[in-house]
Amino acid sequence: MIPNQWYIVLSSQEVKKGRPVSAVRLGQRLVFWRDPQGHVVCFYDQCVHRGAALSAGRVLENGCLQCPFHGFEYASSGEVRVIPANGRSAPVPARFHVKRYPTYEAHGFIWIWWGQEEPVGLPRFFEDLDDFRWAQVIDPWLAHYSRVIENQLDAVHLPFVHHNTIGRGNRTLVDGPGVEWLDANRFRVYTHNRVDDGTPPLRPEEVNASNSAVYLEFIFPNLWQNHISQDVRVVAAFVPVDDDHTLLYLRFYQRFLRLPLLGDWIAKWAMPFNRLVAHQDRRVVKTQRPKASALRGGEQLIQGDRPILEYRRRRQALLEGKE
Repeated sequence: MIPNQWYIVLSSQEVKKGRPVSAVRLGQRLVFWRDPQGHVVCFYDQCVHRGAALSAGRVLENGCLQCPFHGFEYASSGEVRVIPANGRSAPVPARFHVKRYPTYEAHGFIWIWWGQEEPVGLPRFFEDLDDFRWAQVIDPWLAHYSRVIENQLDAVHLPFVHHNTIGRGNRTLVDGPGVEWLDANRFRVYTHNRVDDGTPPLRPEEVNASNSAVYLEFIFPNLWQNHISQDVRVVAAFVPVDDDHTLLYLRFYQRFLRLPLLGDWIAKWAMPFNRLVAHQDRRVVKTQRPKASALRGGEQLIQGDRPILEYRRRRQALLEGKE
């Protein structure tokens, strides 16, 4: 996993007030809960005393998370405030504290800051989705999150993996793709699939990205958008569980019908098809070896893989701590 990044790890609806939630993310078992103000708190899910899972405990009226084993009370800062066996008025040594992960919540997602350094800035999202109606499914994949990301940057696979859905028409020839970096950790992909008529594909620099309403966009480390039109989008968060498992948080956004109830129904109605398309990908991606993608992984890439190469180059730089 890339360190010192804001990762989407959950949707807001998964963490309700008054109840701790256990989740494995980025290879660690974590506990999430809400403080009295409703802010999401994230700890390493292990009591510092005897190793019990804090997620099996409860949130107290005083706002602390109580360990189920011996009743240690944890403040949202991660510090133990009360050791019941010592008495409520007894001071608690500073060493009694659990690892806490900074959190951020917006747009129905929960992010955590994954790294040893202090958080840098705030997580980013796609700026123009506030007036959309959306629906979501959470889909488990037996694959490393980097492979799932690359699949969504790949135009070459469409007529083969999705021959009866979004890849219909035998459009096997791929123009470009063009890649436009918006900043160091955000880029867009412009591509066009067409029937092979004997002419060579356009080179990446020949793909005209200006005024294009259709493109893919990726924000490191794990957020993607298919900008289908001004009124229709598909958004995905690729949530790392561990090195072998990913949760795909897949959303469909629309604003061609903005009425709250009917607009929500339209978004939900679209989700079975989007999940079907994702499962066509999932069947193949889980077979890829090695599990995680790599800049120098021995694969022989082609022109159509340019977005994947760009992703791998930046990912490798971030893994090496380069800006």
